[in-house]
Amino acid sequence: MEFGVDLLAILFAVALFAGLVDAIAGGGGLITIPALLWAGIPPAQALATNKLQGSFGSFTSSLNFIRKGHVDPRDMILAIALTFIGAALGTVLVQMVDPGILLKILPALLILIALYFLLSSRVGDLDAHQLISKGAFAFTAGFGIGFYDGFFGPGTGSFFSIAFVALLGFNMTKAIAHTKVLNFTSNFASLVMFIAGGDVVWTIGLVMAVGSLIGAQIGSHMVMKVGARLVRPLLVITSMAISIKLIMDQYGDIIGQYWNQMQIWIG
Repeated sequence: MEFGVDLLAILFAVALFAGLVDAIAGGGGLITIPALLWAGIPPAQALATNKLQGSFGSFTSSLNFIRKGHVDPRDMILAIALTFIGAALGTVLVQMVDPGILLKILPALLILIALYFLLSSRVGDLDAHQLISKGAFAFTAGFGIGFYDGFFGPGTGSFFSIAFVALLGFNMTKAIAHTKVLNFTSNFASLVMFIAGGDVVWTIGLVMAVGSLIGAQIGSHMVMKVGARLVRPLLVITSMAISIKLIMDQYGDIIGQYWNQMQIWIG
């Protein structure tokens, strides 16, 4: 497949913006996957190519947080390993079954996450009480959310963030830093499986990877500088935006019909 310079430039800019948003609050795939589909990339290849560009962004964010001392990957070895295994299994499974059932329950879960970040006193710049051990976290949240990311994906960053805050009592900056490490792990594991299946569109993926890398650099520095004041509202907005998009994708025609009937009834 051949792609014009103008299309590549647009996708580069989209990936840069998505990388910035994803580094702060997650949900970058909500921006990049529709752009890839708009560019004429088939769905399976769009998912695979998105994992390529997303891996660069999440790796860059992770590296920045590690360098600044917000996360020690040696303390996350078990969580990294189980997240990798979960994401690899999820990616294999999504190539064999229809993940449509997740579309029905995901909006409600993301709305609950948004409400948690909006209302919970545990979300802030200070650590809170830890509810489970890091080992238990690895086997539950690490493996489970990793599997979800390989199988479907939207909202993974929000799920990891709420798990770190609610279960391990991490402050917001620390939660985002650890989220990026596991998000990179699940992206990379999924990417390996997609490469094995030959689904990655390399030209577009690498161009978008550069944009994602730049955006992630900017976003991760903003998180470290501003903390919960920036991340908390963006996590709420991102979770709600993903929910609305998924609801409209599934029920847009039905909602439109009811709206037209209501207008006729009112008018």
